[in-house]
Amino acid sequence: MKRLFISGCLLWAAQISFAQTDSAITKADSFYLMSPVEVRSLRLSSKAPFATSNVTSKDLEKQNLGQNMPYLLSQTPSLIVSSDDGVGVGYSSLRIRGTDMTRINVTMNGIPVNDAESQAAIFVDLPDLASSTTTVQIQRGVGSSTNGSGAFGGSVNISNLEQNKTPGASVSNSYGSFNTWKHTLQANTGLLKGGFQFDVRLSRLSSSGFVDRAFSDLLAAHVIGSWTSKNEATNIKFNYLTGKERTGQAWNGLGIAFTDQDNPVDYQKELEKQGRSSNTLGEISEGVYYNDQTDNYRQDYYQLFLNQRINANWNVNIGTYLTRGKGFYNEYKGDESFSDYALPDFVKAPGDTLKKVALTRQLWLDNYYYGAVFSTTYTTAPTHFTLGGAYTRYDGSHYGFVKWAAYGVPLDHRWYDLTAFKNDFNVYAKLQQLLLPDLYGFADLQYRNVAYTINGFRKSPLLPAIENTYQFFNPKAGLSYFISHGTHASSKIYASYAIANKEPNRDDFEASEKEQPRPEQLQDVEAGYQYATPVFQAGVNGYYMHYKDQLILTGKINDVGAYARTNVPVSYRAGLEFSAGLKPLQWLQLSANATFSKNKIRSITQYGDDYDNGGQVATEYRNTDISFSPNTIAGASLTLEPLYQVTGDQHFFVDLLEKYVSRQYLDNASDKRKSINPYALTDLRLRYQLSTKTFKNIGVVLMVNNLLNKKYENNGYTYSYMAEGAYTTENYYFPQAGINWNIGLSLGL
Repeated sequence: MKRLFISGCLLWAAQISFAQTDSAITKADSFYLMSPVEVRSLRLSSKAPFATSNVTSKDLEKQNLGQNMPYLLSQTPSLIVSSDDGVGVGYSSLRIRGTDMTRINVTMNGIPVNDAESQAAIFVDLPDLASSTTTVQIQRGVGSSTNGSGAFGGSVNISNLEQNKTPGASVSNSYGSFNTWKHTLQANTGLLKGGFQFDVRLSRLSSSGFVDRAFSDLLAAHVIGSWTSKNEATNIKFNYLTGKERTGQAWNGLGIAFTDQDNPVDYQKELEKQGRSSNTLGEISEGVYYNDQTDNYRQDYYQLFLNQRINANWNVNIGTYLTRGKGFYNEYKGDESFSDYALPDFVKAPGDTLKKVALTRQLWLDNYYYGAVFSTTYTTAPTHFTLGGAYTRYDGSHYGFVKWAAYGVPLDHRWYDLTAFKNDFNVYAKLQQLLLPDLYGFADLQYRNVAYTINGFRKSPLLPAIENTYQFFNPKAGLSYFISHGTHASSKIYASYAIANKEPNRDDFEASEKEQPRPEQLQDVEAGYQYATPVFQAGVNGYYMHYKDQLILTGKINDVGAYARTNVPVSYRAGLEFSAGLKPLQWLQLSANATFSKNKIRSITQYGDDYDNGGQVATEYRNTDISFSPNTIAGASLTLEPLYQVTGDQHFFVDLLEKYVSRQYLDNASDKRKSINPYALTDLRLRYQLSTKTFKNIGVVLMVNNLLNKKYENNGYTYSYMAEGAYTTENYYFPQAGINWNIGLSLGL
């Protein structure tokens, strides 16, 4: 009873303070030194003057029951997640400090993961990635130089190259709400004679989803083959990762409409009337839906690395890669104009001409993304220097077929066939240097050159080619100072300044054919303090992110779920990130975090269509909130081991997880009627671990998500227009599942 009382008090305190530690402050950068060589040049050590969070494989294993990677990272500071299917198995995404996936740099073993054109990382194309991930480092803000697209809110560096030198095998299976299944089989040879080693993972995941017809059917395989020389100076690794996904489309959301004359709208009541799990996509007639309204895509990653230790101080690392992607949207469209498909109107009979038709179509993306990355490092006790870079090439094809039409369209009519090419070269130099006792300096200089050619768009296939070349210089510098408070306590004080530049993505060009979008620039100032003892850790990080020409969401969405953005001259994000962790007893651990921020646009003009008079209605806003940028993001966790004093190779853990996200605006008007309500979620996790002579580990996990059955939404969009003398707004929301559960069993040899 006493333990339960203490636990309750500590959880209550966590919900007030909302702070969680990122990591302990250590002089020995054990995490950094253990990272695979190819990602080491992109990762930050504990001495670097930036805000980071490190997530290990053990952290991921605690709730790896089928959800995509964003949901497994959701307890890290300043991070919020969303999903189309309502449970996080299908299309899922994350935002850091309010910044969306198109401006979060994601790498896997130092190789860019973000699509070269959309610049988003699509995690559903990497099913069960967490099962073979060793570490994830999240850098908030600009962070360190990396390969691929610019980091404008953060970067996510994933490592899945590490291999165990002893042989082993494991199998894990889980089942849960909405018929959610996950099956994973893993095996490794350990280090063989001659220095060879092989690892393999096979995965299958499926779910019906909370949202109607938002199902997921996912397959994945991961193979690592490596050779290491006797003296371990040379290591060659081949990494192959494939993912195949077939998911039901659910990107429309549920809509409500209101006019300026209406009273404040309780949108959640309106969603209840429609049915929170309803999905309007693919509707043929009332209550009848097309049964193959799907997204189909396969992505194959081929990576080959050479790591060579020259001597005790010098290492050289070279990696080559090919990412092959191919897939399509298959969808029913009930009211399409012939002219949009480069066809004449259909003459049914003299004097009877039809301008529109019902049809099914496939929109294809077929691409190759390949290149090489390199780095050479020099390391001594006071100095760590890296010279690195990458050259990448993207060759993409966009084309579409009409697979069926009620009349007037030839079989397999291919109405557009477009290409796009992108060359990306960068080179960087990083220096971490001990300047004075316990004072480290950090400098990072990157030059990046991007050449991007687009040969038309689906809706404008005859548009002349758009060719743009960008040259960016991205400098970063900072200081870190360590203070020792006796034998078991230390502090770190740090500050940094960084500049990042980023080119627009394909959607920005397509949405702005008349006026070319401009590249963005970010100046990021970070400063913080961290304190650590074996029992207590705490930290605060302040940031000011000043944007020039930031591309801002306007609230509009096109017919395949892409948002339109526009440049705004001046905007900023400013905030404080708090974190803390406490382990007062061996059987009790508490951690929490909170971000309090302001995210403002100095001046912006938004437009709504005027159906009465033609043209558009313009409204100017000043000092207004950036869309999808909540002022408060907080999380907390309590871990209790009630049977701690029981001897033997078994452990039972109870985890209580909290997440709070304040109001998010759907556009930049700071209008409460066009917003997502704040939400607070509670998850319960029960974990049992056992070791026997036969199995190295037996694990059982029960995860109860949204324990209190809260009705909430975590994403949406909006647009407004003038019609019949009234200014009407339509909001669309993505409801998430209420209370749901998953249970998993894993066996390891």
